[in-house]
Amino acid sequence: METSSAHHLIERFNQWLTESVMIKLLSIGILILILMIPTTWIERIIKERQARAADVIREVSDKWSAGQTLSGPVLVIPFTKIEVLKRWDNNKQIEDIIESKHKAYFLPENFMVTGKVTPQKLRRGIFDVAVYESTIQLDAEFVTPDFSVWNIPDNQVHWQEAMLVNGISDLRGIDANPVIESGGNKFMAEPSSNTGIRINQFATSPVSKEDLAVASENISLTSGIIVPLNWKTREDFINRFSMNLSLKGSESLYFVPVGKSTQVNLSGPWPSPSFEGKLLPAERSVDDAGFTALWKVLSFNRPFAQKWIDTEQTLGGSEFGVRLLIPADQYQKSMRTAKYDGLIIILAFTALFLVEITSKIKIHPFQYILIGIALIVYYTLLLSLSEQLGYNMAYVIASIATTILVGIYASTFLRRKPVTFLFTGLMTFFYIFIFVIIQAEDYSLLIGSVGLFLIISLLMYFSRNIKWYKESREIQ
Repeated sequence: METSSAHHLIERFNQWLTESVMIKLLSIGILILILMIPTTWIERIIKERQARAADVIREVSDKWSAGQTLSGPVLVIPFTKIEVLKRWDNNKQIEDIIESKHKAYFLPENFMVTGKVTPQKLRRGIFDVAVYESTIQLDAEFVTPDFSVWNIPDNQVHWQEAMLVNGISDLRGIDANPVIESGGNKFMAEPSSNTGIRINQFATSPVSKEDLAVASENISLTSGIIVPLNWKTREDFINRFSMNLSLKGSESLYFVPVGKSTQVNLSGPWPSPSFEGKLLPAERSVDDAGFTALWKVLSFNRPFAQKWIDTEQTLGGSEFGVRLLIPADQYQKSMRTAKYDGLIIILAFTALFLVEITSKIKIHPFQYILIGIALIVYYTLLLSLSEQLGYNMAYVIASIATTILVGIYASTFLRRKPVTFLFTGLMTFFYIFIFVIIQAEDYSLLIGSVGLFLIISLLMYFSRNIKWYKESREIQ
């Protein structure tokens, strides 16, 4: 009798474990937590592929030419500073004369740039890199340098050493010898890796908050071209210069507004430009044929003065320009999609659980696991396809394939076709819902909040007639 009673208790306990709603909910919750572990691996894979794409861009840029930043022209004139120091020696006043050589830097009064960018795509494996060739016309007008503010007489100014400096971030991009003209005269330019102009190393395109934090400490001397002017005296001063520059680069072309009044007119046959930097264009036009942009900048809009001595200031903090974007945001969108993986798993398991309760169908935990794994593999399928076909097409293919796979598998234990079609329709709706959120980036929070509210409302509606405690007592 005792053995039979114990066996009966064990059978009832096993039956309770098998059929208890609470145990089923607990097991589903544990499965969801376990399935959340591989999602971190998915995000890591996406980051690795994104880093690989960035490495390819750097490799191609190193062979072609990096993104360009033009900082100049700047008029540089050396001078000698004479200081008289008085001291007493044996009750006798002695004057020591100390001479030191310095450089004065003068920015143009008016600076105009007209540039034409001719982009192209270079392909490396499955990755595309935007590079360009450009023709740039620079016109600068200077006022006569005034050294009186530093109390430097004209006989201490080395006019014969005056030079025009134009900063170019990557000299490898120069396609032809720069032509500098003034008053019908042509000047020869010389390359230099140290023009004496200082600029923030990360000013044009910081890649992280860490870079921004150290930008003020990473001051570099800009490379570029130097033009000896061969003046003899102040009377030889020339106030107007023009320069024709053929320049290659990768992805970005930036300008520093060195003029007291700066105007930059840039155009090119590229349908997806990004106007970046500290200042946006005053006028711009973008269509399928290309873009045009016009910047107008005054000296009040930048954080540096018109003239300085030696290393008193840098030319960073007001760069602007264009970046040639390739519409290949599959990594960013795949990462955003992967962040909804937990939501998809929870919604799918909730739908299965409600079907199981309302239809009196028993679904084994192993079947939940297989469906969960299929929902995780979906993200690797999405990532791999997006690199080949683009995000939108990859999302459609991966979603259809996963929905069909899960639907066919669910039909083996859901038995009834209407129930199977209902579950498959719910999965389709979930993927459409996530796709709408990803596409409507600016309104993703609003759409997501409203959508989840409606989903919770529907779950409440369809589960309103379930007698949770009564069913539990009947099972027990």
